[in-house]
Amino acid sequence: MIQLKTVLNVIDNSGALLAECIRVAHGGRYGGIGDPITVVVKKARPITNIPGQASGSSGNPATKLAIRRGEVKKALIVRTRKETRRPDGRYIRFDDNACILLNNKLEPLGTRILGVVGSELRGKKWGKVVSLAPRVI
Repeated sequence: MIQLKTVLNVIDNSGALLAECIRVAHGGRYGGIGDPITVVVKKARPITNIPGQASGSSGNPATKLAIRRGEVKKALIVRTRKETRRPDGRYIRFDDNACILLNNKLEPLGTRILGVVGSELRGKKWGKVVSLAPRVI
């Protein structure tokens, strides 16, 4: 379960590396896999300008984003260290807390997801995220 002040790994190619939860979107105290949250970016990849190109003019959408430290963004929880009960009675637990960044329309900011995600996303109507993930557990 993710709550206020939890630090999560960002596992997409948006440019952010670490994010801290500042609000759970549905108004509850805790968020689980498939819940949107609001985060502040704590650590991001450095923004590099390629000589001969204007900033953000290349064809790669990830270079146009320019996520900076301190930005407030929406995110989606895709993995939690706290175990989650599945309808068949099994429990699933991951090694870390992870999220992906979303835009204001609640669509993924990045074009790739760099790790496994929980299958609970399917039941919560996050099909786009499931299709981008290399593995769903």
